[in-house]
Amino acid sequence: MTSRSDAVVLIGPMGAGKTSIGKKAARALGVPFFDTDIAIVRDHGPIEQLFAEHGEEHFRALEREAVVEGLSQGGIVSLGGGAVLHPATRADLGAHRVILLTVAPKVVAGRVRDSARPLLRGEDAMARWSAILEERMPVYRSLADATFDTSSGPLQHIVDAIVEWIREQPRSADPEEAR
Repeated sequence: MTSRSDAVVLIGPMGAGKTSIGKKAARALGVPFFDTDIAIVRDHGPIEQLFAEHGEEHFRALEREAVVEGLSQGGIVSLGGGAVLHPATRADLGAHRVILLTVAPKVVAGRVRDSARPLLRGEDAMARWSAILEERMPVYRSLADATFDTSSGPLQHIVDAIVEWIREQPRSADPEEAR
């Protein structure tokens, strides 16, 4: 039996720690790490500039390309908070183990303060963050195989728990082979 994928995908809201945790988990597992936001910046320039010059729709198309690239590489793949809004991305995630990282609003406030994130610009960034989270949480929950909260405790404890979960989870069988 072969696996459908050896990718483990991190999803969740802005400021949940997907990049920091993803890098550390990948290092612990000895697998590649891919972050869609980092790939977009590498290939196309700063995200806030992309939003300003081309709009959110253009950014989401670039994000979709980055998701496809990351999933094809395997390892640990960190998705930008809104990547799950694309129907093709949601469909693709069915072939992967998906971890939702959550964070309490009081904790994320310090993480996103003075952020250059385009969706959080303006006076009340936390109100916007909360509204975005409320809108996206049903999608996150529907996609997740496991959920880890990043609000408290040493980061390494969260990474260790995620690495343990990954090691304990068998890769799903290819549905074509199971027939």
